[in-house]
Amino acid sequence: MYFKTLKIKLFGIFTLFILITGCPQVQILPQIKMFGESYSQEFKELNKDERVIRQNLKNHIGFLAGTLGERNMFVPKNLKNAAAYIDKSFRAQGHKVGSHEYVLQKGFSRNTIVMDTFRGIFPSNFPSGSKEPVATNIEIEVLGNVYRDEIILVGAHYDSVIGSPGANDNASGTAGLLEIGNLLSGKKLKRTIRLVAFVNEEPPFFATKNMGSYVYAQRSRERGENIQGMISLEMLGYYSTQKRTQKYPFPLGLFKSDTGNFIAFVSNLRSKKLLNCFIKRFRNIVEFPSDGVAFPQIIPGISWSDHQSFWKFNYPAIMVTDTAFFRYPYYHSQEDTPDKICYDHMARVVSGLSKVIEDLANGPSLPTL
Repeated sequence: MYFKTLKIKLFGIFTLFILITGCPQVQILPQIKMFGESYSQEFKELNKDERVIRQNLKNHIGFLAGTLGERNMFVPKNLKNAAAYIDKSFRAQGHKVGSHEYVLQKGFSRNTIVMDTFRGIFPSNFPSGSKEPVATNIEIEVLGNVYRDEIILVGAHYDSVIGSPGANDNASGTAGLLEIGNLLSGKKLKRTIRLVAFVNEEPPFFATKNMGSYVYAQRSRERGENIQGMISLEMLGYYSTQKRTQKYPFPLGLFKSDTGNFIAFVSNLRSKKLLNCFIKRFRNIVEFPSDGVAFPQIIPGISWSDHQSFWKFNYPAIMVTDTAFFRYPYYHSQEDTPDKICYDHMARVVSGLSKVIEDLANGPSLPTL
């Protein structure tokens, strides 16, 4: 009995050690300890470029979540205007913009009653000769000049949940995407960077085949596109230096800080190599607190954005997030408004993400699944 108890204790200690140390080289094991050290010093004042980024982010979020407000397929005019704004913003940066339209498939959504109601209320959103609504993803590319077929895809959903203006969720991610497009405009890259604004991430489409990112990832796989890594920008705008402002799904709270002052990088186990590659660069380049985790996607929150669609089609993908409802008290509410965003912090994050993405495009080959 003594030896049996000892074995159990030793196994528990070993498991705890594995979680803390991370074992990044072993794909089947979870990881909560990331490469490098998170930035922990006082912030410097924003420099001139970062102040411009801050203002651009304010403008984007102000229009999407303030001027427009709720934008989804149940408020089709606002969703259409949001898509037009994204298209116009990318074009103003000098990019050639592509639209990826698809017809929602009846029966694929888990909420067909909701969609049947939608068909009756908003017939003007239906294309001529069709009984199904059309949804639109928006994309641009900065082509690589050496490894053009190797693609780093950065995405963010531009729809908001029903009943919310969606400033942080996810006008902040969309604004970050637009500003990364601005910062990368005219850059010479070895690999191609593709930026995609996805539609229909929120319920009732989430985790269904009508989700914009699902349709897009499926098409990419059918085309044989060599997406080296997908980075999903999911809520980038809220930070706090106060204790007990950060929560986690069990068991992560046993090992992590309770101060919500960091940007998080999240992956499943199969994408752990991409996660480590990204956060290592971020910590080397960017003066901003960061943390990360690679955990099975059954853990709440691990798969809750557009990156999950790319996992389904065997592409490596990670999520960049302020951790959403584990930190943000206005999640999926009418109070998710532009005034809640921490623009100074977000400017630092977006500036840093752009540098890391550019570095990935010009560096050695990314790790594959």
